[in-house]
Amino acid sequence: MNFISKLFKKNTPEAEDQTKGSVEEFVSLIRVYYQAVMAVNLGITNLNMLADMALFKRMLKIPTQNNKLGVAEKSRVRKVLMEDYGLSEAFFKEIDSSVKKNCKNQNDIKTYFFMFQGFCNDLFNLLGNLMQWKFRFSMLVKKLLYNMTTKTVHEILTKSEWKDISVQKAAWSVRKYAERLGYSEQWITDFVYNVVLMAKEDQKKELKKNKES
Repeated sequence: MNFISKLFKKNTPEAEDQTKGSVEEFVSLIRVYYQAVMAVNLGITNLNMLADMALFKRMLKIPTQNNKLGVAEKSRVRKVLMEDYGLSEAFFKEIDSSVKKNCKNQNDIKTYFFMFQGFCNDLFNLLGNLMQWKFRFSMLVKKLLYNMTTKTVHEILTKSEWKDISVQKAAWSVRKYAERLGYSEQWITDFVYNVVLMAKEDQKKELKKNKES
């Protein structure tokens, strides 16, 4: 069952537990928000261009607001992300600004997502290298995990020299992506923290499932 279908199952405690805490859910909702912003900014009328948002819109039966695609969808998905994941208004304002800066027309959409994917790949590969043991330890306390994530992201974006040349190159790559995309240290920290937290929850659920089978 996909993550959007699960959103309809939140009327019971058991269902609530099943839907929240998934990397797939979080990342898909983030993509819905990106696509909604693009639809609003670029005046996109073809829903098929925006696959994640199209699924979100159809499953939640969201009516198009003022005959403009993306307006109602943007508001709804932002509400879900703020309520379920604790993201702030500032987080979404940075996405709005990033998309406005980099997507001047519809041809820029693929380029933007390609760049964002490169940013994510380099960032999480680097974090996995730098924080492998710390993540295992700090998962016991969410606040500790957030503090460690904040510290590591700060180092990636500010530290001038690393002992390992491959780590240094990866850090420089992340900085270039962040600059081009227009994301702050705080935005990156909040994004990373939620993905890592959800990944750990996915792992716990998988282990529980394997024990029960």
